[in-house]
Amino acid sequence: MPFPFSAVPARVRSSGGRLVRRLGLLPGGEPDGLGEDATLTGAALDGRVVAFFPEPPRNAYQLGQWLPQLEVLSQRHGVTVVTQDSRTTAWLRRRTALPVLCVGRTATLDGLLQRSDVALAVYVSHHPRNFQMLRHPSAAHVYLGHGESDKAVSASNQLKAYDRAFVAGPAAEQRILDELMWFDRGRLVRIGRPQAAASSPRPVPAVPTVLYAPTWEGAQPSMAYSSVATHGRALIASLLAGGLRVVYRPHPRTGANRRDVAAADAGLRRLLGTAEAVGTGSTVDLDRPLQDAFADADLLLTDVSSLAVEWLPTGRPLVVTVPADPAAVVTPSPLLDAVPRLAAADAERAAELVRRQLADDAQRSARAALVDHYLGGGDPDAALARFLDACDDVIAARDAVRVAP
Repeated sequence: MPFPFSAVPARVRSSGGRLVRRLGLLPGGEPDGLGEDATLTGAALDGRVVAFFPEPPRNAYQLGQWLPQLEVLSQRHGVTVVTQDSRTTAWLRRRTALPVLCVGRTATLDGLLQRSDVALAVYVSHHPRNFQMLRHPSAAHVYLGHGESDKAVSASNQLKAYDRAFVAGPAAEQRILDELMWFDRGRLVRIGRPQAAASSPRPVPAVPTVLYAPTWEGAQPSMAYSSVATHGRALIASLLAGGLRVVYRPHPRTGANRRDVAAADAGLRRLLGTAEAVGTGSTVDLDRPLQDAFADADLLLTDVSSLAVEWLPTGRPLVVTVPADPAAVVTPSPLLDAVPRLAAADAERAAELVRRQLADDAQRSARAALVDHYLGGGDPDAALARFLDACDDVIAARDAVRVAP
């Protein structure tokens, strides 16, 4: 089928497309493509590592959690972040001293790689545009991900596109090998979780704090784990009525794909803005570092998500919701077996369940045993060292193949 506007000059179509991108009128999940290509003519990258991140700003948290580790890696090998969205670029530049380049055109990316000595490319999401970088055989390609969880996406067949996948612990290895056909075990490198929370005992105060941190609604029914629209209002109302302080931390992508979830999220924020809620110290947490939010909480109430795993090293009680959508894929897992679950029909009794867990955390030892299984241990410094060593190994292996003697 011919292009419907073939009679329109190419320069006009290009200008129109650029205007659409500047006005933000793009489909959800698409980067604006407003690159700095004109300033990159003849440029070369100083370092040997590229973190390729073509995502729009709503997904910037995915790379944000890796910035401290990439900054340390940059001291060894030099790291450049390459984006394809001008808004994401601005967000990242406010948060890191790493060089961040916004590249809109494939030809510009090709030229940068041809003029540079990039040995390693790392990725934290499965955006289809990753293939603009993945197609280059001159570098080794490593998938880092942005959280360890029992979600179905954690064993995506897309992992086969990468030379290596760095995983946290045995749970990820087993999940991938169980789910993916003909996947080469040698591609998996266990590094632990450098972002893991440190163990920090905390006596329960007179007014306990419940961190309610649900995930987003997902892009397809199989990933519909969010409790915002199905549990949220009854759950928070119950916690407030039960004399508990509530910190609501919505996922950055909450409401991105469904208007009813966006409306439910807005309703929860209004509920926590009432005089009754404010009087308990309850609040909405949008941008604090995750570790600070964890440090301030006595119990985490979340969905099937990476936050449930990240919370394990704290040693504090955990409650995980049951997805209301029957299409959501929930496979049996040791974590879900070791925590109380909260169905939508029981959300109005959430305070009773929370109070019981705070008074008698019977699953504490079972959860503690899962720290190694899911996170490869609870020491973030040891995990950082393994991450750096794994990157060293991949670069050395790539150079042994690509660099002439």
